Amino acid sequence: MHLAFVVLLGWLLSFLGQLPLGTMSMTSTQIAVQENFSNAWKYSIGVAIIEMLYLRIVLSGVDWIMQHQLFFLIIGWLTVLVFLVLGTLSFIAARKQQEDKKALLLNNNLNRFWLGASMSMLNPAQIPFWFIWSSYFLDIKLLNSYRVEFNLFTIGAGTGTLAGLAVYMYGGNWLVTKMNTSNKTLNKIMGVIFVIAALAQLYRMLYKQLLN
Repeated sequence: MHLAFVVLLGWLLSFLGQLPLGTMSMTSTQIAVQENFSNAWKYSIGVAIIEMLYLRIVLSGVDWIMQHQLFFLIIGWLTVLVFLVLGTLSFIAARKQQEDKKALLLNNNLNRFWLGASMSMLNPAQIPFWFIWSSYFLDIKLLNSYRVEFNLFTIGAGTGTLAGLAVYMYGGNWLVTKMNTSNKTLNKIMGVIFVIAALAQLYRMLYKQLLN
């Protein structure tokens, strides 16, 4: 019974964590709208697998993270740069767009699984998110430091991520169709989200340096 609860705990936390509007959730909507649900699911699975990997690293212990701070520092600054560039290019593409072309991020032949995996990898914010919550659950004994529970918690989190992105895939597709939103408008929305995400990541990086 407790093991089933651990899976549910991971699922619920990850599901709720996916609901706020963000770059990855909006990208799942764009893929569903501009391509198809099959590609959107491939993208979501890529996102979920990397998130599960990050979570498992967190659960394996803070020592590993501390020993590889430079790696996460590089990823953090790379995220700021990539999101700012993508945000700027999205605005430029939307401004010059004469017809309903695909979003800038989707105008390529990259397998959507790898697109999801790479975007998830460029999201180091999920590391402190999982570290804080898993530490809290361990502290109040909702989660115990056993490999079986860690694995089940990680599986629950992965399926929760898929469920959260599915809300954006199907709900977003319904909303965009209902409102007859153009691809050009979606490109502008993605531009805004990328810039906000870049600024939020920049704030986290600078704040972390001030603490050090």
